[in-house]
Amino acid sequence: MRHLKAGNRLGVTSAHRLAMMRNMVTSIIEHGQITCTLARAKEVRKPLEKMIGLGKKGTLHSRRQALRFVKSKEAMAQLFGVLAERYKERNGGYCRIIKLGKNRLGDNSEMAIVQLLGCERDKLSELKKQKGAKKNQKKKGSTVLKEVSEEIKQIPEADKNIEKELKHENGSIEPENKELPEEKYESESEGENQIQEKQLTETKVTDSSENKTNVKVDNNDGDSNKNIVIEENLTQDSQEKNKEENVNTKNEKPDVKKVDVSENIAKVNYSKDDDGSSKEDENEGSLTQDSQEKNEEEIVNTKNEKSEAKSDENQTDDTSKQESKNQSEENNKTKS
Repeated sequence: MRHLKAGNRLGVTSAHRLAMMRNMVTSIIEHGQITCTLARAKEVRKPLEKMIGLGKKGTLHSRRQALRFVKSKEAMAQLFGVLAERYKERNGGYCRIIKLGKNRLGDNSEMAIVQLLGCERDKLSELKKQKGAKKNQKKKGSTVLKEVSEEIKQIPEADKNIEKELKHENGSIEPENKELPEEKYESESEGENQIQEKQLTETKVTDSSENKTNVKVDNNDGDSNKNIVIEENLTQDSQEKNKEENVNTKNEKPDVKKVDVSENIAKVNYSKDDDGSSKEDENEGSLTQDSQEKNEEEIVNTKNEKSEAKSDENQTDDTSKQESKNQSEENNKTKS
């Protein structure tokens, strides 16, 4: 059973742990936030919130209790001044722990930030306020319920107004009927006369439209007869043209024969020209063969000349070597 074993000892002695908590609380109050390990951040919340509670009381006894834990006068002034006013209407939860996600290099321990709400470096609370303001604007802007309720209220009023108007009309019509029965008959007779006049005008309009259609039909018949006559004339013209074309083709046949004779003559001339060009090509081929033979003879002569020159050089080299040997022999003789 874990009786009286609450809290994390953090692997240090009680004196060390108390001093560490005092230092961390004073630095948080002065600067607004600190970075430490996650285990220490969770442990420092308890004394920090206790000190802020004493600052909110503001009594002399609470000041003396805070002085036993907080180390600096600046932190005391901050605690009983700014923080007490900031958290006047807040009951607990004065700090926030933010995990950094990066472990310490030496022992790979998790790191975190301990931050007072509403401090200079606190940006999360500002974002939350902005989101809350947007939500409130949407709620205020939604006036659908008010409009619907107003429309529902207006419906019975409109019904009442319609009933009143109907009653007023009925009341105004009845006495008029009682007082003026003759006027009603006169208005009816006038209406019948107007209807008869309209019917007469309609019959006249229909008669005129029928006459126009008959005239159009007659015109169309005349146009069709004219088209038939024109088509007959066109067929006669086409037949005459065909006859003339046949006569022209018969007359053109001797001309075609003459053209064929002239083409044959041109072919003969062309064949003669081809024979002359073939002869010229043969002459050119013979000339090219002669030039190739001459070039080959020149190449052979140059090769012979080169071989003779090399043999002459070799003979001169041999003679020079013999002379050098003779001189060396004579020298040796003279020395001996």
